Amino acid sequence: MMISGNVVKSVIEGQAPASPDNTADVEVSVVMPCLNEHETVGTCVRKAVKALATAGIHGEVIVADNGSEDGSIAIAESEGARVVPIPLKGYGNALRGGICAARGRYVIMGDADDSYDFSEVPRFVAELRKGYDLVQGCRLPRGGGTVQPGAMPWLHRYLGNPLFSWMARLMFRAPIHDIYCGMRGFTQAMFQRLELRCTGMEFATEMIIKASLFHETIHEVPITLWPDGRRTRRPHLRTFRDGWRTLRFFLIFSPRWLFWYPGWLLMLLGFLGYAIALPGLSLAGIAFGAHTLMVASMALQLGFQSVAFAVLTTTYAINQRLRPPSRRIDRFFRMFTLERGGVAGLALVSLGLAAVAAAATVWIQTGFGALDYATTMRLVIPGATVVVLGASIILNSFLCSMLGLARQ
Repeated sequence: MMISGNVVKSVIEGQAPASPDNTADVEVSVVMPCLNEHETVGTCVRKAVKALATAGIHGEVIVADNGSEDGSIAIAESEGARVVPIPLKGYGNALRGGICAARGRYVIMGDADDSYDFSEVPRFVAELRKGYDLVQGCRLPRGGGTVQPGAMPWLHRYLGNPLFSWMARLMFRAPIHDIYCGMRGFTQAMFQRLELRCTGMEFATEMIIKASLFHETIHEVPITLWPDGRRTRRPHLRTFRDGWRTLRFFLIFSPRWLFWYPGWLLMLLGFLGYAIALPGLSLAGIAFGAHTLMVASMALQLGFQSVAFAVLTTTYAINQRLRPPSRRIDRFFRMFTLERGGVAGLALVSLGLAAVAAAATVWIQTGFGALDYATTMRLVIPGATVVVLGASIILNSFLCSMLGLARQ
């Protein structure tokens, strides 16, 4: 789920007021989302406070509480944390609220289940001080990390996480090997620039994807993942549900892979079908006729709509700052104007109607009797297809023109 940036204030509404003393000198804010973590939140806060003090870092520890009812708040405060109540439910909401309440120049986030060792906070701070915008933790051996026995399910460690991490590198050029690692550090300036919107578990993934798309500087730090310290309750993650949500999020943020490439593939198959079936060719003893033309027409129309949808969704994403500006999109709008699209569409509609009219003429000449199926369908099917494609170009030209107004 995603929400707009103007909801941030309501996300942290009701939070405890920030103490005014020394707020300008806070360098690092350690933010932990919390929902009934009484078994582990105290340990996490204690480690973070000690790590900051030992390293001489002027920082604070914030527990973004999402409605705990098990004493987590009192435990966190007793260990030195500042608790920020977050009324709106959701992992992303809790983190967004905690980060917005943070006073540090740098933010280190991590779960409060004791699976991350907050004694490693100074390592993240050291990399942020070098100028990186995002310092991502990596638990997997491929990125130098370590997974302790029993800390990560087999399916997550060897299939889900490596697969989605590879997809992130392929689709978004994200220089990471552990897409799901929840321990990371980043600058407040980057957080403000990215305008993150996810309210659920996709928040952490959105940060990596948008940081990659907007060319933020990203560095990876190997860390150790320890077994979940909770004993009385199950982890929040659900393997297949959250895996699907991640895949869906990847596809939404990548119109090229979801619409552009499949669309051109369908159009290519449609053109090949026409090249074979329109002249009535036979290959290896297989005859291709009107039925092949019907399927080829379907592929052409679906392919065109998919390609057009890729352009439209990318333009919308850029207008909404979900993606950075694209030179390809800029070139497209310079070349594909409403007037040019309208002329091309009308030309195709006219051509298609001419083919249908030719078939109607043949029908009239027969006295409206039975027609030669193989001959007339080679006029009617292409004619109808070209009419639909021409009309689609005209309609999409108007929609592109409307979306393009925001770019002028």
